[in-house]
Amino acid sequence: MEWSADMRLWRAFGDAAIVLLLLSLAIGPVSRLHPRGVLLLPWRRQVGIWAAVMAVVHSVLIIDGWARWSVRRFLGYEFVPQLGREARMEPGFGLANLVGLVAVIWMVVLLATSSDRAVDFLGPQAWKWVHGGANVAFYLAILHSGYFLFVHYTESFHRAVPPPNWFGTPLLALAAGLLLLQWGTFWQTVAKRRHGRAGARA
Repeated sequence: MEWSADMRLWRAFGDAAIVLLLLSLAIGPVSRLHPRGVLLLPWRRQVGIWAAVMAVVHSVLIIDGWARWSVRRFLGYEFVPQLGREARMEPGFGLANLVGLVAVIWMVVLLATSSDRAVDFLGPQAWKWVHGGANVAFYLAILHSGYFLFVHYTESFHRAVPPPNWFGTPLLALAAGLLLLQWGTFWQTVAKRRHGRAGARA
């Protein structure tokens, strides 16, 4: 709550986008690991759509409200009076923003193809390949957020360092939980396949 109102708004949309995308990605593994998980499957598309909407709003608010549609500002360049010119004060800042932008572009593609009409047009295999990018978008978003949660606002920051962001630990826990779910589903699939082969040989 120590942040200004506009920054709290940006962060709220960004946090919501990550949490909703994580929930959307978790529904698949949960439905395979637990019988009652299939009840969540009809919600996967809707949750993913709202995740993309939140991500787009987060990006537009930052590009319009902070970067003011300046590419250089978006990449971390600021005017330094002591130097009399623009300089990049935080080298990782621009890269973190680019990583986040790529994640949002992926999510816009997912949003544009989140319909039965898109499945019919692309075909099931091509559609699944496109939507496999949801995992890419999520882990890019984790890298983007991780920079601002753990790297940007440190003692090297050229202004007063704000208090640590409370969302850092929950974000890592959520990402680790999703990884465990995905790996659990992977090994369950491998075990079933090996069991099936062993049964066929017997």
